[in-house]
Amino acid sequence: MKNHATTREESAKLHHNGWPKRYTLVALCFVASFICYLDRVNISVAAIAMQNSFGWSETTKGIVMSSFLVGYMIFQIPSGYLVGRFGGRIVLAVAVVWWSLATALTPAAAGMSFAALIACRIARGLGEAAMFPAAYGMFARWIPRTERSRSISILLSGIPLGTVFALSTTGVVVSRWGWESVFYISGALGILWVFIWLASVHETPATHPHMRDSERQIISEAQESLETSQIVPWKRIFRAKAVWALVVNNFCSNWALYMLLAWLPSYFLSMHTLNLNQAGLASAGPWIVLFATTNLAAWLADFLVRRGVSLTSVRKFMQTFGLGGSAACLLLASGAESGVAAFLLLCSALGALGFTWSGFAPNHLDIAPRYAAVLVGVTNTAGTLAGLLAVSVTGWLVDLTGSYSPAFVLVAAINAFGIAIWLLFGTAEKTIH
Repeated sequence: MKNHATTREESAKLHHNGWPKRYTLVALCFVASFICYLDRVNISVAAIAMQNSFGWSETTKGIVMSSFLVGYMIFQIPSGYLVGRFGGRIVLAVAVVWWSLATALTPAAAGMSFAALIACRIARGLGEAAMFPAAYGMFARWIPRTERSRSISILLSGIPLGTVFALSTTGVVVSRWGWESVFYISGALGILWVFIWLASVHETPATHPHMRDSERQIISEAQESLETSQIVPWKRIFRAKAVWALVVNNFCSNWALYMLLAWLPSYFLSMHTLNLNQAGLASAGPWIVLFATTNLAAWLADFLVRRGVSLTSVRKFMQTFGLGGSAACLLLASGAESGVAAFLLLCSALGALGFTWSGFAPNHLDIAPRYAAVLVGVTNTAGTLAGLLAVSVTGWLVDLTGSYSPAFVLVAAINAFGIAIWLLFGTAEKTIH
């Protein structure tokens, strides 16, 4: 095993020899994640204008926003299998083309009928389902273990940054050119990304024609057998307590994430009397904080491991702090009377949640690196189910009570359950060989 000083020397050599190819992979996966969430979040602002045009109730709006999660959920495991079968490069390219076309067709579908709009949203979810399984599958082959926490944090940084960009620009775009233009622009960005991806990225280091031998040597230990990845040990996966701890915590972490992702603009608009542009800008603040804490937590996780703290202890601390801090802030936000207090508490809630992305998020690569793509598909199925329920239940609770407080209290209870399961059964030891 190479010591830390040797790793630093090799990394320095790579920088001297030029931009590492694996950095291009990580950067483009980040951009894909950014576009994925730009496409996903723009409807949370555009839906306010669509609601006025089509006369939707809050419950109906919740159904529209959450319907894409049906396709996203049912195709998680199949997309993980396809990554193992055909490779992450081609699967992600096809997926981005698919979801970009579905995004661009959204206005036409909405004008046709409500059923057509729901079908289009579900179709978009089918495409976006492959985003993270494909990225994790590529990372398992390209990224050394010493860089995986930071690489995952960069990948997931696309979520808050895409969200911030969508929240801060969608209101302006809707005001100037109408809500339909939002979907046309997002779809075009995805198609452009595919051309760059196919021209720049190869499936494995061995297939890259311009990679330096020094970089191949550094990342050779990260490569996983393509043949082994195609034979998925389903029984071992579903019998492992560590897998179920990961499934539960993906569910719990994503309940809060999806609820805030979909409902923050509406919350600020209805509860604190902001206009559409102000609601979008206020909603962007918590996601900027999430971006900062995600990368801070990744750095802290690597630092603790370098100082001799076990990886399992680091994963447990990050997940517990993230869910616990988020729960506490949301409980306080449920009683916030001023817009400023609500804004600061929601910034803190999402900021704390960023620590979970150094907890459960890289844990797929810890416990089952060979099957990371399919394992992400399994756990993201649970996470997407959480999103589907969270977005719909929140709309129902708001219609029922006229307040967001019950939804915030429910998130806190779900987070507490996740903490208990993670402390009992979570581990960073390699479980699925």
